[in-house]
Amino acid sequence: MADSRERAADADLVAATRSGNAGAFDALVRRHYRAAFAVALAVCGTRADAEDVCQDALIKALERIDSCRTPEKFAGWLCEIVRNRAFNHLEKMRVRAAEPLQEDSAAAGTTPHDTLERRELGRQLEDALKRLPPKQREVVLLHDLDGWSHREIAGMIGTSEVMSRQHLFNARQVLRELLSGLKIEE
Repeated sequence: MADSRERAADADLVAATRSGNAGAFDALVRRHYRAAFAVALAVCGTRADAEDVCQDALIKALERIDSCRTPEKFAGWLCEIVRNRAFNHLEKMRVRAAEPLQEDSAAAGTTPHDTLERRELGRQLEDALKRLPPKQREVVLLHDLDGWSHREIAGMIGTSEVMSRQHLFNARQVLRELLSGLKIEE
């Protein structure tokens, strides 16, 4: 997903952020939020927790922007912060043994039946994603949700492109099996 122009733009935005330009950090967030969210969702398993982790990680990233050694690889640096914050969040949740909150907002223009059906489908998809090993979950979310290439994913998770493809293949196969009985209406 990130080409050399985007990496150069990231480096420029990091430099501007370091100089105090809040708009530059906003631009970085807009550019990389989906990937950060995908990583958080892969680790946490629920949208609500992933959103909380992303917000926390973005604050940490802004506080630590001076420690980003390779600004042209900001996305990977940010996703590493997200991953670490997500694991910290999971540990806190284990200690508290609390159930995550469910998303409770209805989409505009839908009937209560549609809302319930979508919520149930979303819950089943989240449950299916939770059954994947963390690396497979992260690969499928980064690739399918945010459009990352296997090269970028491999660099982020510390594996080869071939293994990234294998993780995606295996994850999709398991998800197909787990979700095969779902009724999806349009």
